[in-house]
Amino acid sequence: MEIIKVKDQQSGSQKAFELIAQGLQNNAHVLGLATGSTPIKLYQEMVKSNLDFSQITSINLDEYIGLDADNPQSYHYFMNQNLFQFKKFKNSYVPNGVASDIDAEIKNYDQIIADNPIDIQILGIGQNGHIGFNEPKTPFDCTTHRVQLTQSTIEANARFFADKNDVPKEAISMGIASIMKSKHIILMAWGANKAEAIYQTVKGPISEDCPASILQNHPHATIIVDEAAASKLD
Repeated sequence: MEIIKVKDQQSGSQKAFELIAQGLQNNAHVLGLATGSTPIKLYQEMVKSNLDFSQITSINLDEYIGLDADNPQSYHYFMNQNLFQFKKFKNSYVPNGVASDIDAEIKNYDQIIADNPIDIQILGIGQNGHIGFNEPKTPFDCTTHRVQLTQSTIEANARFFADKNDVPKEAISMGIASIMKSKHIILMAWGANKAEAIYQTVKGPISEDCPASILQNHPHATIIVDEAAASKLD
């Protein structure tokens, strides 16, 4: 596990972009992508770059159940707004949160991941150590699955909704076992509110209490943290 400490989110996002650019030069062709506030500046770096993604496949980590692609709070919409409308990808996969058969959609998504092994996986991290929507106590051997979101995650996401009662309670998430199959994992974290989660990820025991701690076992995991998120590591 490589720890890269940076001054702030901007410099950290630039570093993550450099790693992606290097990966593409070394024939990476499948990117695992994340949503939320953490990767926004990374996507801005990708958009303003001259990198060609037209032969790159992207696979997103997760999607809320019950929100269609046109819903401004869906992760489909987020990706379109922040990246896909500006950069053409060969294929872009996001779970279908309004599939008529969620179980079938889960199986289909596992097949997509199996058919397109992820070269570089981008991750954020929740305050409780979740990656994707893999909440604490999620088995490390799980693949794509249906998630009942914890109250802390629902509250953290409430800032994106006009009414907290509109925050979805369920999601489809790529599983921890699927994430761990990625050849290179880049986890980013910004701000003091992520400091404890980063400490447990890097220094704590490998435990389902902190899902991200499993990254200690990955052969090529890079943790990019700003000064505030790294504050408990020193």
